[in-house]
Amino acid sequence: MGQITSLFVRKVVGEADEHVDKAALLSSLGIEPDSPVDPSFMVSATEYYAFLERLAAVDGNPTTIPLRAGAAMCCDDYGAFGLAWKSATNLRGSYERAERYGRVLTSVSTYEVEWDEGGAFMLLHREGERRLGMRLSNEATIASIVSISRQVSTEEVTPLAVHFKHAAPDSLVDHEAFFGCRLHFESDRDAVYLSNKTLQTPNKLGDESISRFFDTHLEQELSKLEDDSSLQRRVQIRISQSLSEGVPAVSEVARHFAMSGRTLQRRLSDRGFSYQALVDESRRQLSKRLLQQTDYELAEVAFMTGFSEQSSFSRAFKRWAGQTPRSYRINSQSSSA
Repeated sequence: MGQITSLFVRKVVGEADEHVDKAALLSSLGIEPDSPVDPSFMVSATEYYAFLERLAAVDGNPTTIPLRAGAAMCCDDYGAFGLAWKSATNLRGSYERAERYGRVLTSVSTYEVEWDEGGAFMLLHREGERRLGMRLSNEATIASIVSISRQVSTEEVTPLAVHFKHAAPDSLVDHEAFFGCRLHFESDRDAVYLSNKTLQTPNKLGDESISRFFDTHLEQELSKLEDDSSLQRRVQIRISQSLSEGVPAVSEVARHFAMSGRTLQRRLSDRGFSYQALVDESRRQLSKRLLQQTDYELAEVAFMTGFSEQSSFSRAFKRWAGQTPRSYRINSQSSSA
């Protein structure tokens, strides 16, 4: 069962209308109202979404619940994750840390930084039924990203665009005021898009040595996570790092995690994954990034994603994306122009 840090619950409840019984809402999730905030205390995702729906039913302005919660978020609330975020030298570093260490806050979603010529999308990936609770949670997460980005950067942070997969609320006035940019609902992604200039602006407290310290701490925290996506994600990262030398054998990847190939395959199977599926997904993700972000020839992209021949790469990519690598590159460049 997926889990989400109780920190998010605390922030949402803290921004609810005064007439809402906040203590009762916290208690319904097993959280003692007077206990100290502990980001490591988790609640189930199912219960969290149901909690958001209960709150929306009694709050005076449910449309703005995620915006109020996002605005209330502070880096320091996130513990080591927040310190790693604000000590990164710039927002690019902050986002890359979220991509790597977001698992310490939730096991139901992941972050991905997708670059193009104009900047980068900070993507939120979360599977499941798009019920009201999940929609509110996704909006709160994107609002939180924007809020803590504004807190740490030395310059004003205004996204170029914000995307949500779900339909728009009846009124967008509050969303437009909060984000200050174009809003795209019923999009193909949940994401915030920022310019290269904004991402490269120094953070107020950016310090590489401090950032490395918290990276080490978060690596230790990440290594403790043994849920489904944790192992899958770490295996994918290892595969991606090895593809330029050819597709790594499962035994090679397993050795990196101090286990046998048979054990790794069994643990992946127990979690609903196969090694070959992770190889395909790693190749797909890496090839898309290379086509979007670099000018490498297609033969070079094929080599860097573990293919011995460009023709084999082209067939595989068309199966993944429904178009040829060349068409995908052209379309990506034109959409970002």
